[in-house]
Amino acid sequence: MPETTHPESRARRSLVTGGAGFIGSHLSERLLARGDRVTVIDNLSTGRTRNLPDHPRLRFIEADLHEALHALGPGEVFDEIYHLAAAVGVGLVMKDPVAAIRTNIEQTIALLEFAAGRSAPGAASCGIPTLIASSSEVYGKSAKSPYSEGDDVTYGPTTVSRWSYAYSKGIDEYLALSYGIQRGLPVVIARFFNTVGPRQVGDYGMVLPRFVEAALGGKPLRVHGEGRQSRCFCDIADVVDALPKLMTNPACRGGVFNVGSDRSISIRELAELVIRLTGSGSSIELVPYSEAYPPGFEDLADRRPDLRKIRGAIGFEPRKSLENTIRDVAGWLSTSGKVDQGHRL
Repeated sequence: MPETTHPESRARRSLVTGGAGFIGSHLSERLLARGDRVTVIDNLSTGRTRNLPDHPRLRFIEADLHEALHALGPGEVFDEIYHLAAAVGVGLVMKDPVAAIRTNIEQTIALLEFAAGRSAPGAASCGIPTLIASSSEVYGKSAKSPYSEGDDVTYGPTTVSRWSYAYSKGIDEYLALSYGIQRGLPVVIARFFNTVGPRQVGDYGMVLPRFVEAALGGKPLRVHGEGRQSRCFCDIADVVDALPKLMTNPACRGGVFNVGSDRSISIRELAELVIRLTGSGSSIELVPYSEAYPPGFEDLADRRPDLRKIRGAIGFEPRKSLENTIRDVAGWLSTSGKVDQGHRL
């Protein structure tokens, strides 16, 4: 992506929490490309320093978010904050729900307090404009599809830890919107739907990199249940292009926006597509949910966003096809040491 030249004194100063992760690192590159001075805070629990570019306008702080924010002096000012630090992946959440809940809620409180207590230089509003990353999990197990931002939601019981992530991200949204109302903080909430692309790994339950890695290695692609459940996958490039646009549009302040693709594909079809595009001889293995997850796990038959709101706000339209994304993921995995280098597409 070509870099836009800005006088250093006019360059935006952006803070990206969780910026060494999958989405955060791509967003950091996008902000650098428009001329920003970018500060990344990440404790590297799931992020990787190799995801970040070596760039003179990028500063990386390895620390827990609360500690890093506390250490920033009064002279540290930012024009925008993108809060992407969170527990990620159903697998990670099911393994350690206490840590996931605390990570999501406590870090968000610390970030919102920091943002509300400072102001962007020359800004008329109180606090630093802040984007909070949320998730389609907030919609719970509602049978309605596609999901619209104002829909009612239905969650499973608190005795089933699978829903703890949805509850915690919902609390994050309540917190952000409440800071907007009570403290005048300019906030935007982005609900991500299955963002995919290079640098995403399957270690935490993400299905696409897990499938591609298996296909490249000639291993069976493990499909949970019968594979009839459908999802919508949006390329990371389209997602990170949308986030700064949501932030710079004053009409988006205080709003919640679905961010993703509305092209549905079943998980079984996804596995077949990955095998075909990679030229793999892998088979598809159907795995009962009882083997893949702890008791009480519930999956959703369909998860598709209604994109009318974000289309109307910033003209958002996913441009990159799932086929091209799969090729990009395969290319990245083949050169990252995650799969056998002898496999060729």
